[in-house]
Amino acid sequence: MDLVQGPARDWRMAQDTISYLVLHRCDPSCNMARYYVLSIEPSLFGDVTLIREWGRIGQPGRRRIELYESQSRAVEALETWLRRKRRRGYLLRGG
Repeated sequence: MDLVQGPARDWRMAQDTISYLVLHRCDPSCNMARYYVLSIEPSLFGDVTLIREWGRIGQPGRRRIELYESQSRAVEALETWLRRKRRRGYLLRGG
């Protein structure tokens, strides 16, 4: 079952055109305004990296860079993180 919907569903087909995915989760009643960014980029040495950045909207966030041996492994990891965040209530920002 494919949990990915909307623009993210076409991630595999449009890997060369999408540079990053931005998700957000806002709930004014809890004073919650968070973002999560996922991107796949090459490293300086030619490896494939998955870069994850998250934090409160309007504030500096945290960043993690993970190295992968192939583009397909990085895409699998991106889709796994995307599913996790969607389950927690993050929405894909359009654009």
